[in-house]
Amino acid sequence: MKMKDYSKIFKALSDLTRLKIIWLLTNIDEKICVSEIVDVLDEHQYNVSRHLRVLKDASLIEEVKEGKWVFYYLCPTQNEFQHFIQKALSSIPETKMNTEMTKCKQLLHLREIQKTK
Repeated sequence: MKMKDYSKIFKALSDLTRLKIIWLLTNIDEKICVSEIVDVLDEHQYNVSRHLRVLKDASLIEEVKEGKWVFYYLCPTQNEFQHFIQKALSSIPETKMNTEMTKCKQLLHLREIQKTK
């Protein structure tokens, strides 16, 4: 990694909304789509998409298209630095994100129910 890459990661994580998105992806261990993030964080779709683009440019997340949906997930750790970043993120207590985590779990449960129909 170049020094510029480290800077991109820290800049991406310096925003509260992006930190929450990464925290959710780290702690739910599941792919989530833009509309789910919008609902969980109570943010506008445009803002969430912009934040996801920043996280993707910093190589923190990746996306996969499934049908008409685009899902986002954490990039697999490829080096010691990324491992430490994910470890630091997972150390943020769930109590700080209790509302968001509850909403996220409910949405993921609804998604599973809809898949079985």
